[in-house]
Parts: sequence; structure tokens; C-alpha cells
Amino acid sequence: MSSLANNQIDEIKDRIAQAIAHEQSTALLQNQFASNIDRLHNAITLPENNEVSALMDFVVQYIEHVPKFIEAISSIADDAGIDEYSQTFLAIARDYFVSPPKAITSNEHSGLIGLMDEAYLAHRLIEELNDRLIGQIGIPLAPMDMTRSNIIIHHLIGEPFANELDLAVHYSVESLIPRDKLFKSDVFLSYIDDHKKHGWTNELNRWPCLANDLSISLRFENTSSSSSEKEPFLH
Repeated sequence: MSSLANNQIDEIKDRIAQAIAHEQSTALLQNQFASNIDRLHNAITLPENNEVSALMDFVVQYIEHVPKFIEAISSIADDAGIDEYSQTFLAIARDYFVSPPKAITSNEHSGLIGLMDEAYLAHRLIEELNDRLIGQIGIPLAPMDMTRSNIIIHHLIGEPFANELDLAVHYSVESLIPRDKLFKSDVFLSYIDDHKKHGWTNELNRWPCLANDLSISLRFENTSSSSSEKEPFLH
């Protein structure tokens, strides 16, 4: 990564550490979870007698994964020679933290609650990017699946705000997805061929965080539930 990108990653990690320290001194998010736990979507299954702690651990891990994922994807793309494709998207993911969109800054969220919004944008961007690549070339840019975690965070953020964030991600991907010529370049074809033959063992050994994004105590089940959300979970 460039020195600017490294500086932004350091800034993101600092913001996360500050938000965790803020939560430890205020218990703001923990108290909101405790007050609203009965309204949690019935498709989200939590361990008995440990609901609030499980949610807190999940949110912190979700946020902390953002800089880890950005560093991992940047390294994978650089080694594969396809950083031309990834760098613009990773810059946007970093900017979600460094220079949050107006929708977030006007939402009056602070501490871990605010970073949850920003992390959701970054994770959804990566998810959308992987989905587009799978559709076009049959493999993702990097081996992680954040779908379940993103669904949970979507609920915690609440509608309609989470839908606005989804729309922002959609527009970013639509406007920046490259033309077919990149997918036909020699380096990209080599990247595709290598991972279709050998999988992701080397990447997962080097970046274990890519394999741990679903190793949380929450389980998302009963996705056919018909219950609707009338108001944001955290409000």
C-alpha cells in the first residue's frame, strides 16, 4: 500500500481504539443493546444468558475486521498484480472511516455506534465487490463471506438508514466497476486460473482473519421469518 493508505489504516485503527475506550467508560452501546434486546429480530439467535455480551463482541469484531480486511485484500491484489482493480475500492472503504459520508456525519452517532455505520459501508462494499467478481469471473477478489454478518448489522443499524447506506454502496460499485478489458488482461487471467486450480490456502495462511469473519457466537437462522422491523433496533 502507499504511504497515504498506510497512514489512513493507522488512523482507522486509532479511531477504533478510541471508540472502544469510549464504550468502556460510557457503556453507551451496551446499555442500548440491553434496553432493546427484546426487540432483536427473531432470526438472530444468541447464546442464552449472554445476549448483550455476544452482541458487543460481535460488533467489536465486525469493526476491527475492516482494517484487517483492507490490508489483506491490498496485499493479495498487489501480489497478484491486480491492484489496478482493487485500489479504488479500497480507497473508498478507507474513506468511509477517514472522511465519512454526509449521511453518517449527520446521523448523530458516536463511539462504537458511529463506527458500526462506517464499518457496515466498508464491509458491504467488499461484499458487493466480491459478488460482482463471482458473477463475472467465477471467483471473489478475496476469500471472505460477510453476508450473514452484514445482515445482522443491517438490523442493528435499523431501517431506513441501513437501506440508505446500501444504496450508497450500490452507486459506488456501479460507477467504478471496470470494463471488460481488465478482466481479459494477462495478470487477471493468471489470477483467476491460479485460484481456480489451487484455492486460497496461501492467502488464508498468511491472512487468517479472512477465515475468521464468521467465527462469532451469533447464528443467523430462520431467514424466512415474516416479522417486520417497525423502528431501528438501537432507537
